[in-house]
Amino acid sequence: MSTTALTEIVQRTERPEESELPSSPMRKDRLRSEKKIKQARWVRPSAIALLLATAVLYLWNLTISGYGNSFYAAAVQAGTKSWTALLFGSLDAGNAITVDKPPASLWLPALLGRVFGFSSFTVLLPQALMGVAAVALLYAAVKRVSGPAAGLIAGGALAATPVAALMFRFNNPDAMLTLCLVAAAYAVVRSIGKPRWQWMAFAGALIGLAFLTKMLQGFLTVPALGLAYLWAANTGLGRRIAHLFAAIGGIIAVTGTYLLIFQLTPTSIRPYMAGSEDNSFWELTLGYNGLGRIFGGSGNGGGGGGMTGGQNTGFGGATGLLRMFGASFGGEVSWFLPAALLALVAGLWFTRRAKRTDAVRASLVLWGGWLLVTALTFSFMSGTIHPYYVVALAPAVAALLGIGSVELWRGRAQLSVRIVLALMIGGSAVWSAVLLSRDASWLPWLKYLILALGVLSAIGMVLGVDRWRVSGLKAGAAALILASVLSVGLGSTAWTLATVSQAHTGSIPTSGPTASAMGGGMGGAGGAEGSSSSALSELLSKTTTKWSAITSGASSAADLELSSGTSVIALGGWNGGDPYPTLDQFKAMVAAGEISYYISGGQGGGAGGGTGTSSVITSWVEQNFTATTVGNSTVYKLVG
Repeated sequence: MSTTALTEIVQRTERPEESELPSSPMRKDRLRSEKKIKQARWVRPSAIALLLATAVLYLWNLTISGYGNSFYAAAVQAGTKSWTALLFGSLDAGNAITVDKPPASLWLPALLGRVFGFSSFTVLLPQALMGVAAVALLYAAVKRVSGPAAGLIAGGALAATPVAALMFRFNNPDAMLTLCLVAAAYAVVRSIGKPRWQWMAFAGALIGLAFLTKMLQGFLTVPALGLAYLWAANTGLGRRIAHLFAAIGGIIAVTGTYLLIFQLTPTSIRPYMAGSEDNSFWELTLGYNGLGRIFGGSGNGGGGGGMTGGQNTGFGGATGLLRMFGASFGGEVSWFLPAALLALVAGLWFTRRAKRTDAVRASLVLWGGWLLVTALTFSFMSGTIHPYYVVALAPAVAALLGIGSVELWRGRAQLSVRIVLALMIGGSAVWSAVLLSRDASWLPWLKYLILALGVLSAIGMVLGVDRWRVSGLKAGAAALILASVLSVGLGSTAWTLATVSQAHTGSIPTSGPTASAMGGGMGGAGGAEGSSSSALSELLSKTTTKWSAITSGASSAADLELSSGTSVIALGGWNGGDPYPTLDQFKAMVAAGEISYYISGGQGGGAGGGTGTSSVITSWVEQNFTATTVGNSTVYKLVG
């Protein structure tokens, strides 16, 4: 961006009377214009540049990760072969058992694969496009309240958050979840200013779609969205309540329709609901994938990790208020978190006397409530939690950063406001240096540069160097803004660029300059094989039965499906502990000639492999069939 353009942005943010929307009440001389002022020349090109940069970031060398998470990639492959598999999220095209999540995140990649063919690109492309859409919607939501500069900061901060770049280039359900939540927040922001029940119903429908993506996590933002609308919508209390019921209706319409389809479909037609004890969608929602995640306990290993005192601490570390800043989550999402929290507190204080319908305060309540509820849930949940879950925090953090920084900048004539801005800038620089120090071997000089910029920017903010002029231009303001942006955003951006340069596979990817993953699944672009061998894949590819094989655990089954192009039953579901198939069901499948091989030694995604029905079936196979060795696997031929 040129110096002239930057100066124009500075001048525009300093004249709230010319903004497209009213500025913050943090200024005593705040002017409210009743007519829309012509948009500044820099706004549209800047927004286009933001989206293009995001697209390049998320799409560049996208297939470096191959199939990413082979577990979900195999389900997408199944959806390209069977409409039943697509509808219910089956792991295999034979529709034996589902993935242990609702199916919504699989629908777009599977449909794309049906049109253009199943490949690494068709699996990952929808995630990247969802990321661009999420940045665009966050920009639009923040811009409506605090202007285009705030929207650019918010959108840029989301794009440059490492866990966002990780998930929007990966095929876990979190990309779609995040997009649904941002879109719902955008709909609520629109309706707060100009109340429309249609927008609220649409917001509810998007929350319902979030539920069909990742169950109860999709509801974590509901309290914040509801409170912001109930408090600040520009209409009477009766209409506000009615519109909230419209939102609830939207949630029920989407979730209820799918649940009716699921419940009314005979179990003989649809696959077994993985992760449940009784083939029940609701049992999965409230159990293993719901309250079990929050309160922990046995049976919630969910992909490995360590259980301590009934708590799953293998991935997230010990529970507590500072968990989001710890080793597991800090590098993923906390780069802008101190500044966002400070902006939230300062913003609520400075808007405390604003009228009920004030748009800035309403947005602070919305995004702040989102941040606090989600962060506290993640910080204290005792069940399974993986580092990438915190991508759901990134939009709220980015929005608060954008709104807070611009609104405070407008009120910087007050010393107290300048001090808050200085603390945001300096604190962010210090925290970035701390996060960068956790990998001391990677760009060791960067933290010193950020610290120097942060100190200079903070001092300059307190001293008010933004008022300096050179040849009539506010060069001091332009220099201060540039230094502040670099000191706050350089660390996170560098970590994000390092993240996208790495291949990420397995079920538990993490961001940073060193690729790492856990949970099984190789995800190679040419066909991940995991514990299988090329000889075994070739053997399975020649089968003609409904299922080429059955093996314990979903990771091994998914790898075999991708490498052979056939359907493989995941005995016991994700972690090998689901009661499917039972011994009687398995015997019936074998008698009907539906399974060609039993592959011993498969592994589940979690800690439950080889237990329950899996061990019973394994014993029966060993007693009644002869083992042979294919590659590095022990195989039992069940038919012929």
